[in-house]
Amino acid sequence: MSFVDTLRQWDEAVTCADRQDWSEALSIFLSIEQPNSKICFDIGCLHLLNQELDAAEKAFDCSIRKDEHLAVAFFQRGVTFYKKERYEESSADFQRAFKALRNNQLIDYKALGLRYILCACEVLHNIALAEAQLGNWEKAQENLAKALDYKTEAKLSIIDKALQATLKQKLFKLVEFPSKTLFKPNKHYVAELEKKDYLGKAKVVASVVPQDEFSGFAPLQPQVEDGPAAPKEPEVLRALEGEAHTVLFEFVPETSDELAVVPGNIVFVLQKGADNWAYVVFNERKGLVPYNYLERLEISLGSKPAKGVARLHSRDPPSRPMRIQGLTPSSSSSRNTQQQITQPTDSCFVKIHFTFNFAISVPCGSPYVVLIEKISKKLNLPSTVISLSSDSRGKHLLDNMQMTDVWSRAQDGLITLWCTTKEQNDRKSEKEIYFVALHSYQSSKPEDLSFQEGDKIRLLSRVNQDWLEGQCNGNIGIFPASFAEEVPTNEQ
Repeated sequence: MSFVDTLRQWDEAVTCADRQDWSEALSIFLSIEQPNSKICFDIGCLHLLNQELDAAEKAFDCSIRKDEHLAVAFFQRGVTFYKKERYEESSADFQRAFKALRNNQLIDYKALGLRYILCACEVLHNIALAEAQLGNWEKAQENLAKALDYKTEAKLSIIDKALQATLKQKLFKLVEFPSKTLFKPNKHYVAELEKKDYLGKAKVVASVVPQDEFSGFAPLQPQVEDGPAAPKEPEVLRALEGEAHTVLFEFVPETSDELAVVPGNIVFVLQKGADNWAYVVFNERKGLVPYNYLERLEISLGSKPAKGVARLHSRDPPSRPMRIQGLTPSSSSSRNTQQQITQPTDSCFVKIHFTFNFAISVPCGSPYVVLIEKISKKLNLPSTVISLSSDSRGKHLLDNMQMTDVWSRAQDGLITLWCTTKEQNDRKSEKEIYFVALHSYQSSKPEDLSFQEGDKIRLLSRVNQDWLEGQCNGNIGIFPASFAEEVPTNEQ
């Protein structure tokens, strides 16, 4: 079967589906001799709509064989396995769908002809449900805690309800793909199927001059009377607001109205303040970023990669500029946005005292496992070695039962906890090691340790061969090993 014939039947089948004539649509789809991955997916969806689970499974198998990177096909086959109560295979397919997302928050299939957005948090939600059906409640909670990192505001309530259900070891509802939504062929290809008369019709004319001997046909005229005055601006450029900039250095926010970015991100500057802070938009989120962390990027059709991207890690980041009241841009003063940056009412900040202080944002009333998962990711440590307590001495260790009491004492959406690790507890019994500062060191980041030449520093840990963690003048942080020298044991 030729491509044109396949395209024509595909369009005809989708037209029948739009009229909700499902049986006729399926019949046309099945008559296509060499269906591609998208057509196989459509066939599977129609079988699933008719509760023909075996036929749906075979169709999705075919779709995956033809395109092993089609995450939504893995997702649909996982739904099919779940309905057949084959929960282990269902969990495996949902995990393959999450892997195909490649750490992206979502995939919008609109450009491929499918009006559907596959969200990573919903895939993790279904993995958790399949694990819960197998009795693996801890794995279910771990996947839902991971889903919180990929959630969107619209999906937050789904994840929260599922988390609360797993704490009571109750099942929750499966997130399903709308089976009536199908891949459609490219509309430009479909438009080419119609026959066109490019030459038009011949027109006999006669001269109004009596002595003129000419008679014949009028010259070929253009088919469009009024052509556009200039090429249209590409949709992608008209959709962007603000000026495009490349992020050169990683920026970690310290307040709720600042925005976290990493090198290589493309942000759009809505407003720049006189104090070197910029109000930007990135991934539909808006906030403040130091302007000296950015480099302007020219965007046009066929533009080459930005020169600044190649040297993102070639030098240390500049110092964080001071924010000055009245000069720092904000959402209220920007002409390009009307949305205020505010802390979500259902989220709370948790301030963590560790070897350095940091803060995380979680939904209010989150269980202990969610906090541990967030902190584990922040510190890059296994969750099994981390302990949380409600006091600085570490006497009142927390668990799931005690978190309810902790949340009841939250003030203005903020709680404070102390974090320790197994390594730190084991180290208390070891002999203390001291260093003396050879040079003065001024911290440039919150986790750094400042000291003056000659200060005595107590060693807490060796981060790597170049950096140490220590305590000096009541402060804890990391510092370059080359700035201090170990004090011999007999002098300590």
